[in-house]
Amino acid sequence: MTDRDRDEAGRARNARPRDGLGRPLPYGADGVERQPEGIERAPEDTIAEAQRLLDAGRPFHAHEVFEDAWKAADGAERELWRALAQLAVGLTHAARGNGNGAASLLERGADNIEPFRQARPHGIDIPGLQAWAREMAGEVKVRIRVEPVPPRLLGQGL
Repeated sequence: MTDRDRDEAGRARNARPRDGLGRPLPYGADGVERQPEGIERAPEDTIAEAQRLLDAGRPFHAHEVFEDAWKAADGAERELWRALAQLAVGLTHAARGNGNGAASLLERGADNIEPFRQARPHGIDIPGLQAWAREMAGEVKVRIRVEPVPPRLLGQGL
């Protein structure tokens, strides 16, 4: 039996380096620095950081930012952040070439942000994200490999 990687609190963690899409690399390889976990950000900071990561081609890391917000939130907002994390993971799968997984997550995320369509919390362009996610899902269903384009969380003008 091999020892598992553990963090300071004793929780199991995979310490293997990761590539820019979150895939594990061999121990000792040069990887992309992981997104720190458990950071509480204001919603505007969460959106800005996630957009920065999406624009940099790091949707896996953007998902981790949304996941922090999801875990810190309560009430209806919790579902907003969870759905945004699903969209980022869907984009990650698209970039990895996993069309079926990408389509499923993109469609699920688009459906799960529907309750926020009218309110547009924090200025998030819900209709624009839904259109982007559904278009991307359709594209990955018919093509083996796509060059995913990150969404604009606050709309096309920002």
